[in-house]
Amino acid sequence: MAAAAEAEARLLLQEARESIEAARSYRRELQQRLRGLQQAREQVKDSAALTRDVLEQHFRDLKGTLQKLLDERLLSLLQEVDAIEQESIQPLDECQKLIEQGVSTADDLLREGESAVDGDVGQQNEKLCNFTKKALHIQLDSLPEVPSLVDVPCLSAQLDDCLLTILKNQIFRHGTVASRPPVQLEEFVEKPGGILVRWCKVEEEFPAQDYRLQCRRGAAGPFEDVYVGSDTEFMVLHMDPHVEYQFRVCARGDGRREWSPWSVPQSGHTTLVPHEWTAGLEGYSLSSRRNIALRNDSQSCGVLYSKAPTYFCGQTLTFRIETVGQADRRDSLGLCVEQRSDGDSLQRDRAVCISTNGAVFVNGKEMTNQLPAVTSGSTVTFDMEVVQLGPCSSEGGNVKLRVTISSNNREVVFDWVLDQCCGSLYFGCSFSYPGWKVLVF
Repeated sequence: MAAAAEAEARLLLQEARESIEAARSYRRELQQRLRGLQQAREQVKDSAALTRDVLEQHFRDLKGTLQKLLDERLLSLLQEVDAIEQESIQPLDECQKLIEQGVSTADDLLREGESAVDGDVGQQNEKLCNFTKKALHIQLDSLPEVPSLVDVPCLSAQLDDCLLTILKNQIFRHGTVASRPPVQLEEFVEKPGGILVRWCKVEEEFPAQDYRLQCRRGAAGPFEDVYVGSDTEFMVLHMDPHVEYQFRVCARGDGRREWSPWSVPQSGHTTLVPHEWTAGLEGYSLSSRRNIALRNDSQSCGVLYSKAPTYFCGQTLTFRIETVGQADRRDSLGLCVEQRSDGDSLQRDRAVCISTNGAVFVNGKEMTNQLPAVTSGSTVTFDMEVVQLGPCSSEGGNVKLRVTISSNNREVVFDWVLDQCCGSLYFGCSFSYPGWKVLVF
């Protein structure tokens, strides 16, 4: 009985401990969800505050601009009124001066005539003769023409009341408030020295024509454009491993000039070191990051290998042909188990490759299936997955790799059997003639 009671006690104790651990786990999950809820609440409040600031600043700027435009238009119209008034008054002023001179002359002549009529008899005849001659000279029947009211300007302002209606309609339609952006970041895929960023529309009715992806290092500093186009994914290169980068994306509707609101910024990073070519081979010139190789004019001909075996099964290795030169049947792009100082091509054992003419080689043997010839702008990708045959240990063993080589929308799939395990592979290229430039990522 004592043993049974002890066993029951131990069972109850174990169940209690398990319940306690489950309660702790449940509490941790609830606390994590509370933190997520708090972050969501902060995002709503912060984005609402930012949106208010943007709207207020925009409409302040709009008011200022409209006031300035209205003031400029008013000044222009007033200046036009002043010009018409000055141009119209000038001839009237000249006519008025002429008439006033005539009135003054008539007054003088009238006084002189009255004096001649009322003067002494002895001098009357002489005065009357002089007055008559002077009156004839002045041409009392000649009068200046005064324009009628219909012939002179009568200024008025022509103001179209429909402008207010047009402005009212435009203003009432100006601006929108979106509860969330029409496009959001969807996935980050680690690549050697880069990240493949994918995004998607979350508002199906939004007619997206172009997308704009921005990135920044860390959580501070300005965002910079890394892609603008119609694709919904982009490979961002030249990224340092184990460093957080922030991304955001927006879209532009069909036929629109303005961009949509930005998506919620998200962080991504890569733990994979970038692919690099080996420096120092005489026949090739490398870029500063050593991910671009150019076949130069040197007569030296050999295989350019990667600096280290940085390709692992399950990854995608991409070669992008930037420029082309003269093709040769011994040209090659591919992967291999080890570096070799001898030989001028990857068309050898323990290697798989594609030639610039599209021929595929496995361990130096050409396959029946062939891909299109590579051209400027072509991308050649290698994908591998492991299918193990037999035991695999440090002493050796057989390993089958399922290889997929793709180029120009076509692909070949085959099995590559190795006589020993290899955790990683080298990549390489060889070109017989100068002018070939290839980017690896």
